[in-house]
Order: sequence, then structure tokens, then C-alpha cells
Amino acid sequence: MNRAVGLLVLVFALSLGALLGFLSGSGHAPAAPAAVFLPARYTAGPNFADIVERVNPAVVHIAVLDGVLANPHEDVEGAPEIEVPERGEGSGFLVDSLGFVLTNHHLVSAPGRIRVRLADRREVPARFVGSDAATDIALLKIEAPGLPAVPLGDSDALRAGDWVAAIGNPLHFEHSVTVGVVSSKGRKIFDLSFDSYIQTDAAINPGNSGGPLINAGGEAVGINSAVSSEGQGIGFAVPINIAKDVLLQLKAHGKVSRGYLGVQLQELDPELARLFSLPGTEGAMVVDVVPGGSGEAAGLRRYDVITAVSDSPVRDGDQLIRRIAALGPGSTVVLQVTRDGKTLSLPARLTERTEPEPEPSPDRRVEPVASRGDALGLAVGELTQKQRAELAVPADKLGVVVREVLGLDPGADAIEQGDLIVEVNRKATPTVTAYERALGAVKPGEGAWLLVYRPRPAGVFLTRIEAEARAE
Repeated sequence: MNRAVGLLVLVFALSLGALLGFLSGSGHAPAAPAAVFLPARYTAGPNFADIVERVNPAVVHIAVLDGVLANPHEDVEGAPEIEVPERGEGSGFLVDSLGFVLTNHHLVSAPGRIRVRLADRREVPARFVGSDAATDIALLKIEAPGLPAVPLGDSDALRAGDWVAAIGNPLHFEHSVTVGVVSSKGRKIFDLSFDSYIQTDAAINPGNSGGPLINAGGEAVGINSAVSSEGQGIGFAVPINIAKDVLLQLKAHGKVSRGYLGVQLQELDPELARLFSLPGTEGAMVVDVVPGGSGEAAGLRRYDVITAVSDSPVRDGDQLIRRIAALGPGSTVVLQVTRDGKTLSLPARLTERTEPEPEPSPDRRVEPVASRGDALGLAVGELTQKQRAELAVPADKLGVVVREVLGLDPGADAIEQGDLIVEVNRKATPTVTAYERALGAVKPGEGAWLLVYRPRPAGVFLTRIEAEARAE
């Protein structure tokens, strides 16, 4: 029953009660019941019609035509390859009257001929200005008179439950409008470093990519970018505040340069803060330092907690990454660090972040183990010298290799076969004997924090698993 029908039923019930009171009482009509007012929070969402009418002219259709070599006669030996046109389509929106168009990197990542069709049916060629794969943002430029623009809002001001509308060209249905709410913020679905997607239940489909996500004030607060193929009402948009920084660099240089500290981070939670005797969960914990990077040169160590950058407080790892990335390579910052209860100030000169080369996935299959596993639901073994050499395991990341994950406790799902457990509750576990000794100190029902090294793609993380009672 929707709220409007519920309200009518309530009013009818009150009227019926009043009538029955009159018939069964003294014959005098009872006092009229108090008026029923619908609280503001139960009113319908905003009417986007006027907003869409104002914004829609600045939303564009983008077509990308690229030539690829293909053999149309694969079954004919020696048949020559020919260039076959490949077409991609999506959306974008004008951000100023000069003709700059924001869209997605994945739509124009290999630009050939790009054409933009405006809402008034004008079709013009577009120039590729630049793009940024890390944030899935691209910038195009068109030349045409009388261009409208979508004002850019503040995505940081969004809250879960705020009304939003997605505008774009899904499945060739141009200038489609769907309305929903912000489901969540800060979602990570591709890149753990830079992803901070807005999740929305406003319908997003293929072709919506690059179109604006609009708030109730008619401002772009996101760039529609992705949709979950495993569920309904789960779409994602790049926050417009991230796009603003990228936009400036793409306009000026055609690419994005980011400062890089050379550390891997772990988010703090109350359990982890207790393990390290920290006063709270503010800051970003370092779990790995890249050899030769600016973090190592600054003197950062594993388990340092970075709480501020040049006197500007750091709330979490995401905020630290964005703050460092926003600074140009060569910039010098002062990191405020908590280490073993002491506060340190470490100057660091930032290098430039580069995209990592894709690594081949090694064959890390191991023989299955017919066992219930240990108290953490894991079956582990020694890392052989051959495995260490093949995986190029650094000396500070030696550990026992996970042969099988048998437990179902939360935290175990983060671990995979072939991972190395380097520490248990800050105790080094380079051998099975050391691992069993460290695990023996964990009582049933207590949580064990594991420092895990995954050789490829290389990464370090902490995960907590609750120890089970051991069979006698």
C-alpha cells in the first residue's frame, strides 16, 4: 500500500469512527477530528520536469567510429585482412559555452572519428582533448554557436537518499531520463586507489555512459559510468568533484599528472585501532612501502599511521590518496605520522604516479588439502625456494603459503590460494612453525589479524579472522 492510499484509508477510518460515535452516542455530533497532515519527509520526490527541460539541451549523443583490421574470410587460407569500421555510442554533456564536453574514458579510449549530436539535432565533429583511465573521465571539444551548459554541483554534499536523475542515450533511446536516489557513496568497483563511485538506483544502461547525474537543483553531481550486470537498480557515477580536478588538467595538458607517495594503505577500524593501541580510527595505516619510492625516502615504515599532510588532517586512506594525487610531482609535503605512540613529522618529496604494467597471472594452483584447516580455517605450507624465486617475494614479505581456504568466517573470504601470511597479530610467520606458534597464542573466539602478501598482482593487506575452538 503506498503512502497516498494509506492516508486515504486513515481519513476514511477517522470519518467512520466519528459517524459511529454520533449514531451510538447522545445524538450530538462529536468534535471534528484533528486535521491529518502528511509530514514533509513522506511527500513525493521533486518534480524533475522543469530541471530536465533546462538541462537536456546540454546533454549530447556521442558516436565513435574507429577502423579495426579483421579477416572476413577466416576459413580461407591467405585471405587478406581489411579495415572494418567499429562503432561505439554513448553520452556526454557540455560544461561551458566554449564547447568542452565531459564523457567517459572507456567510451573514447581509442578515439578515431568522433561526432557529437546536440539536442537540437545539429551534428558536429569533436576533437579529443584528453582522458584519464584512473577515473574514467575524458574531455572532448566541439565548435558550434549558441551552446548551452550544465552547471557543476558539489558531489561531496550528496547524502544517501538524495534524489537524482540520470540523463543519456541508453540503447539508442536518446535523451532518456530516469529518476532515483543516491544509494551510497565511495563505492570501489575497479581501482582501489581512485574509485569513489556514487551508487544510484536511477536506471543506467548501455549508452548512458558519459551522461550527467543531476541533483534536484539541476546541477551535474556525477558522470554516469557503469551498471551492475548482476542486479537491478545498481548503477554508478563518477563524482563531479573528482571530475572538476581532472577537467582542469585535461584542458591545460591533455593528460593528468599525480603526485605519488609510494605506499599501500589499510583502512582503520576499532578492532585494528585496539590492536595497535591507537586512540581512534582517524588516519591511514601504511601496510607496505614501495622500495625506492618517496615514502621510503621519507622514512615511512609499515604500521605507521598518517594523520595529516602539511597540517591538513587526514580522515582515511581515500582522502590521503586524493590529497597526494592533487599535488604535482616534485611537490614537498610534511607527513604527520603516529608510530608506536609517538608523533613524527616526516618531509616527503612526491614522485609521479604511473600506470602499472599489467602482470601475467601466474599459475598458483596447489594440491587441495583434505582437512578442516587450522583454527582460522586455513591450510598452510612452507614457501619453497623455487616458489620464492618464481614469485620474486621480497625478504620483508616472507610467509607461509595458503594451500586452501576452508573456513567461512568473515575475513577468510579476502584470502586466496597462493597468498602468503606474513604476520599473525604482528608476529612474523616466515615458517609453519612460527605460524603455529603465533596462532597458538590466539584464544578461541578472539580475532587474529593477518598481514597478507599477494604476489601477483602484488599487494599487501590486513584481514581479521575469528579463531575457532580447536579439536582435542
